[in-house]
Amino acid sequence: MPDASTPPVPPAPSISSVPPVPPTPPVPLSALLAREDLGLRQIAGPSAPDTVIHWAHTSEMADPYPYLLGGELLLTAGVHIPEAAGSGTYFDDYVSRIVAAGGAALGFGLAPVHDTVPRALVAACDAYELPLLEVPPQTTFSGVARAVWQLMAQARLAELRRVTEAQQSLAAAAARPDPVPAVLRQLAQRVAGWAVLYGPDGVELAGAGRAADASTVEALAELAAVVRPGEGKGAVPSSATDSVGGVHLAAYALGAGQGFVLGVGAPRRDPGDHTIASVAAVLLSLLTGEHQSGSGAARSAALVRLLLGAAPEEVAPLLGGERWVVVHARPAGDGPAPDAVTASALGAALGSALVDAGGDVVRVLVPGDREPTAQAGWTCGVSAPVAPHEWAAADTQAARALARARATRAPLVRHGERPALADLVPPADAEAHARTLLAPISTTPALTETLRTWLSLHGSWDRTAVALSVHRNTVRQRIARCGVLLGADLDDPDVRMELWFALREG
Repeated sequence: MPDASTPPVPPAPSISSVPPVPPTPPVPLSALLAREDLGLRQIAGPSAPDTVIHWAHTSEMADPYPYLLGGELLLTAGVHIPEAAGSGTYFDDYVSRIVAAGGAALGFGLAPVHDTVPRALVAACDAYELPLLEVPPQTTFSGVARAVWQLMAQARLAELRRVTEAQQSLAAAAARPDPVPAVLRQLAQRVAGWAVLYGPDGVELAGAGRAADASTVEALAELAAVVRPGEGKGAVPSSATDSVGGVHLAAYALGAGQGFVLGVGAPRRDPGDHTIASVAAVLLSLLTGEHQSGSGAARSAALVRLLLGAAPEEVAPLLGGERWVVVHARPAGDGPAPDAVTASALGAALGSALVDAGGDVVRVLVPGDREPTAQAGWTCGVSAPVAPHEWAAADTQAARALARARATRAPLVRHGERPALADLVPPADAEAHARTLLAPISTTPALTETLRTWLSLHGSWDRTAVALSVHRNTVRQRIARCGVLLGADLDDPDVRMELWFALREG
């Protein structure tokens, strides 16, 4: 029993009522013990490497609970300990109150009150798993507090440096040709976990890093649903966190009601992780959002009118512009086929939200007042500026310009139009001559396109093979077949010129 002079100890509150740990950078207890100038020694409690303290507090109160916020290294010289404390429950009550308040560790100073740490206190700290440090006589409590603040300042500086470096790397990733996967990869690396981008329908669009197991993947998807807006859900939070099996999960809604969600999972939650993930969420919001306000409704209206029979020139005003340029683009170096989000990012870089990401080629319809420029990581072919009724012709021009760009390994090739000798021939006569001359191969599109590409590249087998994504032997076989069917000597420059004029009209 405690000494009669000791005030009664009120019962400890439940863990749910424990005040939160103060928002300061935590300091590993091991770092404080490593300070040789302090000479601290742990004599009880667990020696867990993940034990951290948030500040140091000195108190000689028999019940320090009301004065603790949680996360402290509580320092005491034992002034409050009654003489008969060792024979009762005083130390058990004292240590249990520190643990209930969320205290991280207890430091006991030797001299002038006690020459040694009471054995009952050591036993109580072991029983309640509270780290107990022996503070030697030459070390003042103010010196310990100063060391904690020094370590805390170093931790804050390291945290700011980590966040700054992460911001820079995420911004650089957002400028890459594959911005969305690059941002996710960089985020996963920075938090030592994995990151996922979910679409408005909850389907995973892209991801990076490795998840712990299937259960955490499912839990992260469920957490993403919490922040995803939906009909009848009302207001939803912009972010949510959870922990499953020791894995920390977080979900961030992207943009204003877009439905895209960033999910992050990591085996630990370090200071600055939330800030880093928030930066990634902002970047992904920009990459997945609408490029122009209201453009979605305008594109929808234009599509409906086209499907209902309107001519392109009638719907073009909805999209903004009288002249247009068509851009065909493929990832440089035969990279993987672009996904919808990466294609959207390319469109944003070119100044248009009118993007088609079908197949290996991304097609972008760009207003004529915006000059398409070469894009890092992409090979582009650009048509001449045309009116809406010439969109189909411009699409063909862009495809041919892209083929030439790939063959010549140029980042961007434009379709050039200037007056030529062919313009001296009436169009109707030119078309009739072209149909007659090319009739033997006109029913085989592969032969026609191979001949056109081969002539445009001055008879280069290798460049033609690259432009058409076929083997050079296939090009040779097709050209030889063209020569046989046309009954022409394709080594003759006059024959080549006549065929080129015919293919231009065909």
